[in-house]
Amino acid sequence: MSVVVVGTVAFDSIETPSGFAERVLGGSASYFAVAASFFSPVKIVGVIGEDFPEEHLAIFSRHGVDLEGLRRENGETFHWRGRYHEDLNVRDTVELHLNVLAGFRPRLPESYRDAEYVFLGNIDPVMQMEVLNQLRRIRLVACDTMDHWIQGSGDELRRVMGKIGMLIINDSEARLLSGEHNIVRAARAILKMGPKVVLIKRGEYGVLQFSDSSMFATPAYPLEEVFDPTGAGDSFAGGFLGHLARSRDHSQSGLRRAIVYGSVVASFTVEDFGLKRLTNLSLAEIEERYRRFTDLTNFHT
Repeated sequence: MSVVVVGTVAFDSIETPSGFAERVLGGSASYFAVAASFFSPVKIVGVIGEDFPEEHLAIFSRHGVDLEGLRRENGETFHWRGRYHEDLNVRDTVELHLNVLAGFRPRLPESYRDAEYVFLGNIDPVMQMEVLNQLRRIRLVACDTMDHWIQGSGDELRRVMGKIGMLIINDSEARLLSGEHNIVRAARAILKMGPKVVLIKRGEYGVLQFSDSSMFATPAYPLEEVFDPTGAGDSFAGGFLGHLARSRDHSQSGLRRAIVYGSVVASFTVEDFGLKRLTNLSLAEIEERYRRFTDLTNFHT
């Protein structure tokens, strides 16, 4: 079962305490697509500029990502430059150039419109709604957002929330969206806005999953060193939704397994800059770390 992702394909310039990388492949759709491709076929919708190199497109192709929905337009590709603090949970946006992303309107190819699994990356809620209006059959739509849209496009975002099955956001965004400081109350408030499931990413502290009938918590996989946390959240979403599409198991146990797979994929992402670690990753490595993760959290010994 394939997964459609709509989001950004970008150049990222990243500085962390471990070093720096200049104009590497980035963007929410890029991380999601490569992460999800280990489990399911992926179709990508986005926009790139004339400066986007064929070697980056080859990365997607090697992972079997369908590029029919990726448009190349006149101009330069979206570029983000960020700097992380010693506390890697804190980062500054140094530069942000929308370039061809400005004014972009996602158009789904005909072959994408029957997708049953869709991820709406961190883009304008107006664009997210345009995507929803192009879908003919929806089994599961998951959505991401950020403080910029929560504060500036609240009405549009709430319309999107009424049509999605899952919301995947971080803890600060959950507090901002709900107006609640306590994360449990925040999740309960968001569930009332429409999503059936809320996943709250907490960085090195793991993930919390909420629905009307259950709550689940899992830690992040412990690592000795984190080189670059960029894209970890989108990699988590890709691993999560990719595995869910593969298993087609939406039970509580199925969701929990998918969350752990997403956490495992994200743990590989942060081991190097950009997508470098994911592009050198194998499914066998993912399965081995999944086994270690389950052993780590098993208290029935």
